[in-house]
This record gives sequence, C-alpha cells and structure tokens, in this order.
Amino acid sequence: MKARVTVTLKSGILDPQGKAIEGALLSLGIVGVSSVRQGKVFDIEIDGSDRAKAEMLLKQAADKLLANTVIENYRVEVMG
Repeated sequence: MKARVTVTLKSGILDPQGKAIEGALLSLGIVGVSSVRQGKVFDIEIDGSDRAKAEMLLKQAADKLLANTVIENYRVEVMG
C-alpha cells in the first residue's frame, strides 16, 4: 500500500528557507509570488491492505519522527 505524509510549518512559524526561495524566484524574474512556505514529503510503502491500520501507523511515525509537532503540522494520505 502506498502512502504520503506531508509535513509543513504551522502558520506563524518563521520560515527562513521559504523566504530564501521567494527571493531566489524574484531574482530569476518570476514575479507575482507573494509568499513561499516550504515543507517535506515522505512517500512510504506499507505492507498489508488495512487502510485504517496504515493510517494509524503513519500518524504514529509522524508524531514520533517525521514531524516536530511543536512547530509542524502533517497530513497523512493512504493511496492504496
């Protein structure tokens, strides 16, 4: 079963890497970008076919390792 965990900074948390990307886009002549927030994506394959169990395991992984839940949010998508 394939799944994706997307981790992003919570709103209100300073994102210096996003600001750097925003500046780089402007220097490349890409105009109209008013804000950039960066994040992480984890594509994970899990054995089995129980979607609820897979989602539970991925939430545990995100809580314990993949995300710093003090400053980051995460979203789990089980794609089957």
